[in-house]
Amino acid sequence: MKTIVRCAVFSLLWVSTAAIGAGGDWSSSGPPADPVIERAQQAIAAKDWTRAAAIMREAVVRQPGNADYHNLYAYALRKGPNPDMKLVFSEYEEALRIDPKHRNAHEYIGEAYLQVGDLAKAKEHLAALDKLCFFPCEQYSELKKAVQTYENSHN
Repeated sequence: MKTIVRCAVFSLLWVSTAAIGAGGDWSSSGPPADPVIERAQQAIAAKDWTRAAAIMREAVVRQPGNADYHNLYAYALRKGPNPDMKLVFSEYEEALRIDPKHRNAHEYIGEAYLQVGDLAKAKEHLAALDKLCFFPCEQYSELKKAVQTYENSHN
């Protein structure tokens, strides 16, 4: 049944995309970029995890209800040197408390669980992404690949 529904939605999306390409007009190009996230992403691109974490730590203090900020803060911490995994998990969990459907937080906390050797918890978040992503989404695909890599290296 899920496959039939996915096919129907895909067909509607394809028709909509074709209509837009044939002259449809969008009045906006999406939500405005968040300058805080842009600055953190620049630091991440440079692999300056300490700077990225500092940017996001300040952002979380200013806007504690922003799931994206908690998620990116945890990501920068996790990727940095000697991550405090207790804080990493706390920040991802806060992002998911604020927004239980936050796909990036599910992917990244799953990767964090793999980092500490907890395959079962990583698979829980993979299952959550399977439910959240109507079509396979990037977050599901990335976490699935990470789980498979982990399983292959631990067999």
